[in-house]
Amino acid sequence: MDQLPRLNRFVTAFVGTATLFAAVALLVALSYEILWGSHTHFSQWYMTLQLAVCAIFLLDFAVRISAEEHKWRFLYRNILFLVLSVPYLNIVEWLGVPPPREWTIVLTTIPILRMLLAVYLVAQWVVKDGIKRLFAAYAFTLLLFTYLSALIFYDFELGINSGLHNFGDALWWAFMNMTTVGSSLTPITAIGKILAVMLPLFGMLVLPLFTVYISNIFMQTKKDDA
Repeated sequence: MDQLPRLNRFVTAFVGTATLFAAVALLVALSYEILWGSHTHFSQWYMTLQLAVCAIFLLDFAVRISAEEHKWRFLYRNILFLVLSVPYLNIVEWLGVPPPREWTIVLTTIPILRMLLAVYLVAQWVVKDGIKRLFAAYAFTLLLFTYLSALIFYDFELGINSGLHNFGDALWWAFMNMTTVGSSLTPITAIGKILAVMLPLFGMLVLPLFTVYISNIFMQTKKDDA
């Protein structure tokens, strides 16, 4: 009787671990594709990897929803995960029908959103237990979101923005905006302008948490010494 629940726990843990590795692989692959690949289209090896990652994400979703008692509630809460796990670019490639320009723009943003999902999955693993893990997760998410924003900014602005010469410029721009200091490098594309708004907002939300955490440590140290 106990063997089936034990098997279910093993499958859930195995698929969860595979999902984590798939998320990390996606982050690394998209970084490589943006920094050293073509800025006009995705390479075939990346498309293959993306398909494999999407398959793992979908398998993880199927395993988790099968274990839930209230499946419709789970679907409602995780619908974004499901939507971002579908390999749209691969499907379009298989059909061999070039989509309209508007749909092309939407489809090219899907890997970026999927990368944000990967950031969330990795951060969720970091935060699994304890306050210290929570602090580490905030720091990790802050740095990773800044890095991801720099990647996107670099991909969309390179060759258009005369002030952007290399990835270091994009990384500096992202960090300066995250800390709300600002940068002399002005975005030109719509994506760049959106990021220029999102980064300071994210920084204002997350950075005060570090101040609160450090203040609590300081007060606790003083209390222990008293």
